Amino acid sequence: MEHLPPGSRRSGVLSALTLLAVALAFAPVPILATPTGGSREATPTAFDAVAAGRFARLALECVDREYPGKIAHVLAGDADVRSPRSLTPAFFGCYDWHSSVHGHWLLVRLARTFPEAPFAAPARAAVARTITPAAIAAEVAYIEGPGRVAFERPYGLAWLLQLAAELREWDNDDARSLSAALAPLERAARDRIAGWIPKLSRPIRVGEHDQTAFAFGLVLDWARTAGDHDMEALVTGWARANYAADRDCPLAYEPSGQDFLSPCLGEADLMRRIMAPEPYAAWLRAFLPGIPDDGRAAWMEPATVTDRTDPKLAHLDGLNLSRAFMLEGIAAGLPAGDRRRPAIEAAALRHRQRGLAAVTGEHYEGGHWLGSFATYLSTGRGLPRPAPAAR
Repeated sequence: MEHLPPGSRRSGVLSALTLLAVALAFAPVPILATPTGGSREATPTAFDAVAAGRFARLALECVDREYPGKIAHVLAGDADVRSPRSLTPAFFGCYDWHSSVHGHWLLVRLARTFPEAPFAAPARAAVARTITPAAIAAEVAYIEGPGRVAFERPYGLAWLLQLAAELREWDNDDARSLSAALAPLERAARDRIAGWIPKLSRPIRVGEHDQTAFAFGLVLDWARTAGDHDMEALVTGWARANYAADRDCPLAYEPSGQDFLSPCLGEADLMRRIMAPEPYAAWLRAFLPGIPDDGRAAWMEPATVTDRTDPKLAHLDGLNLSRAFMLEGIAAGLPAGDRRRPAIEAAALRHRQRGLAAVTGEHYEGGHWLGSFATYLSTGRGLPRPAPAAR
């Protein structure tokens, strides 16, 4: 579903770029590589092994870090008063369950993308250490426990499926073993979402974890990777029934003070996954009529964080990253000649630059998860794969 940088195809002798990464990948340098042009096609190699190493370091430092930890845990009795590691032995680090899940996704994604980089072996080892049959069996038992029907629904479960999709797409023996180990939890997450969608009478239009549009985009991408046509039909049918008639999304009301997702852009990014370019262009004009056709970037300003030590206020750094990848997705869903594309791409670039500059790891509670959003953006995850060149 997406274009991987050239590093995913290299093997054998390390390139000069990767040798440089040996010295820099794990250094605490906050400035990250960013593209210099407004379109993805103009800067396909802007994300390199050095920048990837800094993102990987953030996940490697927290994948086994149990505390501080925040658990969303329903207790059925005194016996449920237990540590995060004993409750969810695969995904106990990185502050909370969903961050641990997409921290694992980050490590798999980057090891797959840059297999010869110095962080790749530690990343593979870290994931293999936690995704084991025994740990996954305990995870399944946990989410199927009493009072947990809504556990991590939909955000965390959607990221779990995204992790499963990444492993499925990786043509590697170790990845196949990890995919097999993860499979019982993958099925449990899939079934939990599939049982919920028909009961969901309205979209959840918020800028945090409960948003349906962003999560359903991840689920839909997984369904297409896994060949799960029932899930694909379920998500696309629900989205058409609940979003296709939407008009005039109140973009001027965004963001709320602690959003990390855009309700309007999230919906538009989901709908481009299920509509052909021409009908999508017409739908988008009715849904977001304020997008200019003169190439201006200022129609959407990046958010500013006033206190990065506050984990909720720091959400706005993630909003800049998610807006960037959603805007890039929206542009990719439009016909090539659509006059709105330059303005969408220009706004995406501004958000990309602001968001990537904030991924420093300086404040753990507020920034432990930003590397995943930065990796999703920088590797073009979720974007349609470029059509093959004509022969």
